Amino acid sequence: MLTTEKKATIFTDFGGNAKNTGSIEGQIALLTERISQISKHLQTNKKDFSTQRGLMKSVGMRKSLLTYLQKHNLTGYRALIERLGLRK
Repeated sequence: MLTTEKKATIFTDFGGNAKNTGSIEGQIALLTERISQISKHLQTNKKDFSTQRGLMKSVGMRKSLLTYLQKHNLTGYRALIERLGLRK
């Protein structure tokens, strides 16, 4: 579970400041953090299918946000991918 302080630091690092929760970069970074936590959970709990569904929904949401960012701000997209280490 992400704490309020952790969310604030993510939005500060990627969105500009802690109050800018609507920034696309901040939302993608937050989803990436959630996805990594859920993935760790599913490695130990392989039969937790409801969490697995939530993971798939989060991955789909992140993909759509990345597509939007790629269409509207290509340099920002490339910088974010580099910082998060998503694509190799």
